[in-house]
Amino acid sequence: MIHPRILVAATAEEAGALAANEFEALIAKKPAAVLGLATGSTPLPLYRELIAREKAGKIDFSRVRSANLDEYKGLAPDHEQSYRKFMQDNLFDHISIKPENTIVPSGLAEDVEKECDEYEEKIEAWGGVDCQLLGLGHDGHIGFNEPEDHFPAKTHEVQLTEMTIEANKRFFASIDDVPRAAVTMGIGTIMAAKKVLIIVTGADKKEILKKTFWGPVDPQVPASILQFHPDVTLICDKAAYPFD
Repeated sequence: MIHPRILVAATAEEAGALAANEFEALIAKKPAAVLGLATGSTPLPLYRELIAREKAGKIDFSRVRSANLDEYKGLAPDHEQSYRKFMQDNLFDHISIKPENTIVPSGLAEDVEKECDEYEEKIEAWGGVDCQLLGLGHDGHIGFNEPEDHFPAKTHEVQLTEMTIEANKRFFASIDDVPRAAVTMGIGTIMAAKKVLIIVTGADKKEILKKTFWGPVDPQVPASILQFHPDVTLICDKAAYPFD
């Protein structure tokens, strides 16, 4: 097992700044870097910091490519709760990244299997992901890879668990509006990234964070597979850090 490099921040905002340092260093070294990006509340401080740093001339996104982890099945790119819309509103529309260099799985693909295969091919054509950003679900999911009896390898369709639907209902008018399925990068796709950067904040994530890196590797805790990745940086705030 390989233990992650751990950076503990005082607050979620500081965690975002520490994560921005990692991206800034990577892009300075490789201006056309391929970033694996994530949605949700956890990366928002990071995205705000990245926008500010480009405006300050510290980062140049004009050659950067990005591939997002996942998308809800059934939501159009301009739907208020689609992950494409989230990325446009919270990052892409505010930095110099080119639209053609940002890919998000399609939630409207009629042939989902073909969409998944083509998504893998796009990432491969770019030379793979240089740094994959992750959050951590309360049940240990990464992307939309939910607890199950194996680690799915490639981008695929997944049925969302009740826990995930419950966690995401706050973004919708009612729980009935939350999509029941998604298209997500597989565990194998995530593990193929050259570097993984996982941000975990909040006391409610302390228990699952401990299971992820200090418990057994188990597909019931999908993120625990990261114990086998050779280059993982964990950034967490003091509230989430499982050891006092």
